[in-house]
Formats: sequence, C-alpha cells, structure tokens
Amino acid sequence: MAIRISMGSWSFAFGPYAAEPKPLEEVARRLARAGYDGIELNGYPPHVTLERYAARSAREELKSLLGGLGLGISGYSADLSACNPALEENRQAYLDRFRRLVELCHDIGSPMIRVDTGTAPGSLTDREYHAAFHHVADLWRECADWARQARVLMAWEFEPGFVFNKPSEVLALYEQVGHPWFRVLFDTAHAYMCAVAGARQHGAKETLEGGVAEFIEKLGAAIGAVHVIDSDGTLYGDDTSHHVPIGQGRVPWRYVAPALGAVPRIEWWCADLCFHPRAWEMVEENLRAARELAAMARPPAPAAGRPPGGD
Repeated sequence: MAIRISMGSWSFAFGPYAAEPKPLEEVARRLARAGYDGIELNGYPPHVTLERYAARSAREELKSLLGGLGLGISGYSADLSACNPALEENRQAYLDRFRRLVELCHDIGSPMIRVDTGTAPGSLTDREYHAAFHHVADLWRECADWARQARVLMAWEFEPGFVFNKPSEVLALYEQVGHPWFRVLFDTAHAYMCAVAGARQHGAKETLEGGVAEFIEKLGAAIGAVHVIDSDGTLYGDDTSHHVPIGQGRVPWRYVAPALGAVPRIEWWCADLCFHPRAWEMVEENLRAARELAAMARPPAPAAGRPPGGD
C-alpha cells in the first residue's frame, strides 16, 4: 500500500504563527494546491475546536470542504489541555471531553485522535511519577474503549515536553494500557530527542545505541501513526523537540525510512513543520522531501550490525 502524505494544520497556528494563525480553509486550499493527499487537523484554536464545530452542520461543511479539495484526513490533534490526565481529580472531566472529541472525529471522518500525557517533566516527585503512570494507563484504557466504539484509533504522541518519554516508558505505557484501539504516534524528531539525546527524562538518562531506528524496531506494531520531520538535537524553547525540515537535521533517514516502512497498517505519514518560521513558504518542499522518504520506505535488508543512532 502506497504511503499517503498529509501535513498538520498546527504548523500554521503554533509558534511563529500564533500571533496571526492561518485560517483553516486557507491552509486546506494551500495543501491541496501543493498536491498533498490529506491534512492532519489541529484541534486547538482557531482551527477544529469543539466550540467552533459544535453543530453537526459545521462538521458536515468541514467534510464537504476537505472532500471537495480532494484532501483526506489523517488524524486529529485533540485539545485536552484543560484536564491534565496525570491528575486523578481530572479523570471525569478528561473522560467527558474525550468522548465529545471522539464524536467530533467520527462525524468529520478522522480515523485517529492524538493525545499526550500533558504533564511537564520535573513537575512530579518519584512517588507521584509512579502513581501518574498507572493512573494515565487506566484512564486511557477506558478512553480507548470509547474510541473503539466510534471506530477511531487513539494514538499517544510521546515527546520530551511531557512525562514518560524514555523509550522503555513508551513501550511500558503502551503495554499497560493494553487496548487494541490504543497505539503510539511516532514523531521522528521526538524519537530522536528521546532515544538519542535523552532530553528531559525523569531520573537517569536512557538512550538507545541504535537510536531512532532501534526505537521503531522495539515498538513495531505498537506504532499506529507517524509524523516525519527532522531534528537538530535541540529543544524548542527548552520545552519540546525543535523541528527542522527533512534532510536538514540528524535523523539517519537511510535507516529510519525503511524501518518506518516495515511498520504494519500505516496508511499516512504526516509531514510536520511545527514551530518552523517558514512553514508556509516550505509547503511544496516539505511534500517533496516526505515523498522521497516514502520512496525509501521498504523493509530493510538483514544487516550484520546495528545501525548508528545519530549523525
């Protein structure tokens, strides 16, 4: 199955674009003209929020707009920031909002809803950290069952900006949730910062000798969604991964692209340019680079040694 390429609409609403975000319709028309197969929708203001798309008619209009432009939807980045999932007292509020967001995804035809752990590294004691891990897993298992009923995959995007970002923690939390409609969203820049740089980790630093490619190998079929973007090994605002255009960073694509291509059941790659100041001007270039990676995405031949993880 050929990999389809989308781009996240948040690339034109966050960071340098936050003061003057591009309207969603303008973004969609720009991506369609460039030749993208689809769009991944930003659930934060001013794009596809629950408040703006409360009415069924508004959701139908969005479907009609994107369908008329020939754009599919690869996923939806949900805004659950008002109810931190790591805190027990937020459980019911999180569940209520998640159910509404899953209904929105179902109505607009999004096959995936993206979530995160919502808690900054360093904000929890060791005891709180352990308790939060199990609380989030239990909460997300219940959420995943709601997602199953709506036929929407729930995908967790790990990153250095939020807790549980060590490679072993990512796999452990996935296994602890243990639900067939819950999987991992694998962002290649975040993967580099977590598996190679070991950025913002709780306790002792954990990296992988084989870097991003080994991380993909360890997760395997746990991966349910993919974002492709490069990393220069630094953080954006000392918070989360600094995203740089494909080919301008340290991700070893000759190993990583084939490894991603071997992951089963992946239809979409979202080519992400979050926080990049020239994302709007680089739309076509970003698509060309993502398509070149997709052309490399063949299962790797058996190798005698482990591929290098960094530069």
